[in-house]
Amino acid sequence: MDIEIFAKIFKDKNSADYKKMKYKYGENFDAFLQALKELYYIKLPILDFDGENLVFVDDGARIKQNAAKRLLSTQDNGYGFRAAEDEIVATSAIESIDFSRDSVRKILKGMAPADEQENRILGIKRGIEFISVPENKITEESIYRLYMMTVGDFLPPEDRLSEGKFYRDDMVYVVGEQVEHAGLAAEKVPEFMRELVKFVNCDDDINDLAKAAIVHFYMAYVHPYFDGNGRMARLLHLWFLVQKGYQSALFVPFSSRIQRTKKAYYAAFTQVEENRKYSGIIDVTPFVKYFADCVYAGIGEGYTANGTFGEYERALRKGKITEKEAQLWKFVISHYGTDEFSTKQLEKDFGNAAYATIRAFVLKFEDMGLLVSKKYGARVKYAVAKTI
Repeated sequence: MDIEIFAKIFKDKNSADYKKMKYKYGENFDAFLQALKELYYIKLPILDFDGENLVFVDDGARIKQNAAKRLLSTQDNGYGFRAAEDEIVATSAIESIDFSRDSVRKILKGMAPADEQENRILGIKRGIEFISVPENKITEESIYRLYMMTVGDFLPPEDRLSEGKFYRDDMVYVVGEQVEHAGLAAEKVPEFMRELVKFVNCDDDINDLAKAAIVHFYMAYVHPYFDGNGRMARLLHLWFLVQKGYQSALFVPFSSRIQRTKKAYYAAFTQVEENRKYSGIIDVTPFVKYFADCVYAGIGEGYTANGTFGEYERALRKGKITEKEAQLWKFVISHYGTDEFSTKQLEKDFGNAAYATIRAFVLKFEDMGLLVSKKYGARVKYAVAKTI
């Protein structure tokens, strides 16, 4: 194939849409697909329903390094309060389950659930806490535990797993914005999930952020449960990143970014299925590209060595941050995110520092450029500088 034509197709803004490419380039696109198969496809050790390996094109979904830097930045243990709130609300809203933010905040603060909705919120909270512990490795047994605590225990009888079963024992249909395809035959699910766990835990040369998206796709593709597959795919995505050492993955509400681009999220699943009609193979590049463009890119925006996190880390290394100030900073990041707060509010919410300490902290961190202030008449509110 002519190299200039190949490069032109490869760089086309619609290169992930094979139907448009076939219409636009005709026989040249057939030659392009053959070149991809021979030279560019990375064969993955996970199979489609026909027993063929899934593939992807590494260069087809470039992931900004700033996203990795942000996710690798040091944070305190556990899941940030604001990030947890956003994650619980958003991952449920993607599947048209509406949780009250007041109820979510109540459960996150450790209060007892008052109804079935709040019990479900508590389940997701426990799931997020479970995956935030590095010692909780990804195995079939631990995936089952995660599923039961976040989804399985709250389903109606007809959607629950049978006693002693890790996965569904009947047929399902994979549904996005529309019905995509019938799910994998129930008797094959255990085998496919075993291979997914092997893929998760194997050492390879695949970019971690790309691999997390592939794991996400495959969990949804196999559809091992009657209900809750999307929520589990998103949790497994985060869990994989935590296991790979991306300490701040749990401080970024991934599902909020997915919810804001929900149409593109489901379209990426559909695109993989549609492209197969032309290539004869499941190429997950459109799904990885969705995460690169719509999720990871947003995480990396504004993260530079001179950004807020970078400035804080330098000051910490130089001994300019006291232990109490470090505690307050981590609390502000995890509890408020980029929302505004007052010194009185911080004193009340933090609960372990005198007002004078709080006041000195916000003035010092504002002077360092880590916090910004805004006046509302006689009142002043602070927020984390957004260049993070």
